[in-house]
Amino acid sequence: MRVVPGIAVAPPSLSAIATRVEARVAGMLDGELQRWSEVDRDLAEPVSALRDLVLAGGKRLRPAFCHWAYVGAGGGAEDTAVVDAGAALELLHTFALVHDDIMDGSATRRGTDTIHVKFEAGHALDGWRGEARRFGEGVAILVGDLAFVYADQLLTGAPRAAHEVFTELRIEVNVGQYLDLLGTARGRVAESTARRISRFKSGKYTVERPLHLGAALAGRLEDLAAPLSGYGLPLGEAFQLRDDLLGVFGDDEVTGKPVGEDLREGKPTLLYAMAVEQASAADAAVLARYGAPDLDDDDLAALQDVLLSSGAVETIEGNIDRLVAEAVEALGGADLTGEAREALVELAYYVAGRDR
Repeated sequence: MRVVPGIAVAPPSLSAIATRVEARVAGMLDGELQRWSEVDRDLAEPVSALRDLVLAGGKRLRPAFCHWAYVGAGGGAEDTAVVDAGAALELLHTFALVHDDIMDGSATRRGTDTIHVKFEAGHALDGWRGEARRFGEGVAILVGDLAFVYADQLLTGAPRAAHEVFTELRIEVNVGQYLDLLGTARGRVAESTARRISRFKSGKYTVERPLHLGAALAGRLEDLAAPLSGYGLPLGEAFQLRDDLLGVFGDDEVTGKPVGEDLREGKPTLLYAMAVEQASAADAAVLARYGAPDLDDDDLAALQDVLLSSGAVETIEGNIDRLVAEAVEALGGADLTGEAREALVELAYYVAGRDR
């Protein structure tokens, strides 16, 4: 089956899982908002900023993968443990997004100003002392740190195996982020390095480890870890490859982020690495502008044209198809309920063919 971008429809179960997780996050942060507002009304601002960002949108894929591994391993769909774990994954993801936006200098997230931009603007508007940019970034770092701590709190009662998975997930995403920063600074990476960045920054963090977390919550990590990895690792790579394509060719009205941002930042993606390898001499001159912060619309269009004409986009689309097929086939070796297996197949085609 060919994975067609923009055609895949979100499975209905994704919305049901998201609703439970969002209610848990909102309840927790509402309580924290009231608690800290009573200490000092200024403390309402960072907690409100965190709450607004978490609930502003998001696909809730990580809670969904965790949910179906848990249910597939014999857990109940509405058990508190898996809802809390899903909420923890969303708050951890928010931590990563807030810090990532600072590192990338991103102005928008989920269709609105990023946290650091909001607080920088507030500082400038009120005419406070010091540098507005540093204030905005400082507050955003703290907001991200709050999300990190709240995520830990939500997993307080989880079994040790679940905590170990969650810890490994956090280490891996930080390692991947460092490689991403390094690759962006260097300006060029080999295909093998681009794949490594993709695996640790996004693939394992989005699919494999949430699956492992669900299995650990159900007490079945030992027998399910390998087959879930057989599904999660290729699908995680396909997820990131689609993300890379959306970062270049997506609709910013849908993605909530400016299209072309990856081109201006010079993200060390597999898409770019393949284009460099396959480009003609004339195209190589255009690709040399990749990562220039002053790219205008014509420059972006030229880079998009080269990514297409070089064959890199076609190759990436083929890789996505192959990886999804590999992931779906691996589910055959997983001792999961039929309902969970079917849901994971639906999720595989959705994440690989999504338009946001």
